[in-house]
Amino acid sequence: MRSTISGLVTVAAVLLIALAAEAQPSGRMYRLGTLNLGTPPTAATYDARRDLIEILRELGYVEGQNLQVERRFALGRAERLPALAAELVLRNVDVIVASGSAAVQAARNATKTIPIVILIAGSEELGLGLAANLARGRGNLTGVVLGALLAGKRLELLKQAVPGATTIAMLFIRDPGGQAQVQEAKQAAALLGVRLVLVEADGRDYEKAFAAMRRERAEALFVGASPILHADRNRLIELAVRYRLPAMYQFPEHVEEGGFMAYGMSGRWAVRRVAAYVDRVLKGADLAELPIEQTPTLTLALNLKTAKALQLTIPQSMLLRADQVIE
Repeated sequence: MRSTISGLVTVAAVLLIALAAEAQPSGRMYRLGTLNLGTPPTAATYDARRDLIEILRELGYVEGQNLQVERRFALGRAERLPALAAELVLRNVDVIVASGSAAVQAARNATKTIPIVILIAGSEELGLGLAANLARGRGNLTGVVLGALLAGKRLELLKQAVPGATTIAMLFIRDPGGQAQVQEAKQAAALLGVRLVLVEADGRDYEKAFAAMRRERAEALFVGASPILHADRNRLIELAVRYRLPAMYQFPEHVEEGGFMAYGMSGRWAVRRVAAYVDRVLKGADLAELPIEQTPTLTLALNLKTAKALQLTIPQSMLLRADQVIE
């Protein structure tokens, strides 16, 4: 009887090991390349919950064991992206994760064979030739699109939160995505009857940018969606409070970090979806059958603490509409 039980335990153990092995990546070393227009995260901006490598670890990919990561950051200089993308190709990576339209374009121009998992800020950017449509990737492209550009909707919501604002500044980066957002924001501003002051984040000199907003008597701020502006979000949040500008940001997480308001999808959700795509690509999925995924839900987030610091009362109608309110 004891030998029978022992045999059953042994069989069960073998089955568990087999199932665990099937769930894990193979014993080979995978090579991942990441391409980003922005800068590496600092201790102040790092968030393990939205760190791609940390999420891949949960899926069985451990850097230094079965995963080699080639990270490339353009430090805000889009002209560097083509050379950085070429480096990743020369490193013979298995997949490239490209964040932002400029990085995606550079990666796409560098290779037509290495799979590219994209993370871009608006479905309108697909018009740049990044993919045929939302249902099916083109060539070696797949990934996640963060809904529409949303520039017009974000400006509209900012105006509703600060109804007395007649002049609103827009901080943007001069790249294809930034230019598309500017055009959408201009159209929305005309319909809203507000004066839109365009302020380029030239050289990431944010003190200069906010001084320009003050000269223009801006009463609120719309921060454009950009990998660079996202990387520098802590600095922007601090300056917005100092200059007493209620500001609209891209991700709800920005509101958790002290931003006044945001409308968009969760950045943490997006990175988890990108990790899932990387996992499927590394496991040999047919890239042509991996659809480009759009944001399922959008979140309106408000920070009452920041509103109080700005001596601003948010209209009750906005509070009732908000999906997330930080008190």
